[in-house]
Amino acid sequence: MKTRTGNFPIGLRRGGGDWQKDLPTLLEWATSNGLEAIDISSTNAEAAGKAILDAGLRIGSVDLADTKGMIAADAGRRKDALAANQEFIRNLAKLGPINYFLVMLPDNPTLPRSENFGYMVESFGQLASTFEENNAKLVIEGWPGPGALCCTPESYRAFFKEVPSSAMGINYDPSHLIRMGIDHLRFLREFGDRAFHAHGKDTELLEDQVYEYGTEQPATFFKPVPFGGTTWRYTIPGQGVAHWIEIMRILQEKGYQGAISIELEDANFFREAEAEKLGVLQGARFLTGC
Repeated sequence: MKTRTGNFPIGLRRGGGDWQKDLPTLLEWATSNGLEAIDISSTNAEAAGKAILDAGLRIGSVDLADTKGMIAADAGRRKDALAANQEFIRNLAKLGPINYFLVMLPDNPTLPRSENFGYMVESFGQLASTFEENNAKLVIEGWPGPGALCCTPESYRAFFKEVPSSAMGINYDPSHLIRMGIDHLRFLREFGDRAFHAHGKDTELLEDQVYEYGTEQPATFFKPVPFGGTTWRYTIPGQGVAHWIEIMRILQEKGYQGAISIELEDANFFREAEAEKLGVLQGARFLTGC
C-alpha cells in the first residue's frame, strides 16, 4: 500500500494487542495485506530489524534505547545513557539507515522546564555526531506527556537552534498537534524539512464535550475512553479532522522519503485482535486515497 499523493509506503507501528508479539506471524499478516513498513521498539531491535528486512519490508523507525536518561539531572546517568545510545546506534548501522524514535520525556518532569531543556540540549548535542556518522536520524514525536520538551513549535524551534545537526528531526504525528490546538498543516510547512518519519493517526474533536466541560477545569463526572481526553480522542486516519491529502502534498513538496506508519490508538478498534487488524487496514486503505 502507498499513498496516492507522494507514493509513500504505508506500514504500522508495532504494539497493540498480543497478536503483534509473534513477529513472524505479524510480518506474514503485514505482507499479505500490502503493508510495507514496521516500526519497532528497542527490545531485540537488531533481530527484529533483520527479520523485517528479510521479509521485504522496510524499518519505519526504531525506539531509541535510553531516552529519559538523556534528560536526567544526574550527570552520571546522562553519561551512561549517552554511551548506551551510541552503542545501540552503531550496532544497528549494519541494517542500513535507521530513524530513531523518541518522545523528549525528562527523567524528572517536576524540575523547571528550562533546566530539563538544558540537559536535553547537552545530551543530544553530544549524540548528534553518532547519528551523522551512522547515516541515522532522530525522529522526535510531540506527544505532550509529563514534562515533554519538544511538542510545540516554540520547543521544536528552540531545540533545532541549539542542536542544528541535520540528523535531528521530527516524527510527524498530526494527532498530537490537533489535540493541543496547534495548526497541524502550518506546523508541517514550518518543520517539514525535518520530517523523516510520520504516523498515520488522527484526532476527533468532541465539540459537545467542550460545551459540557470547557477546557480549563477537570470534569467532575466524565468517564474517560481509551486513547482520549475530555474533549478529544485519537482515531485512525480519516475518522478525525486531519487534512490528509494536504498533509501528503506538503510532505511531497518537502521531499519526504519516509513511510506513513499507522499507530493504532482508537477506542473503536481496541482489545480484540480482529478489531485491531481492521483498524490498521481501514486506516491504511484510507491513506491510499490521499
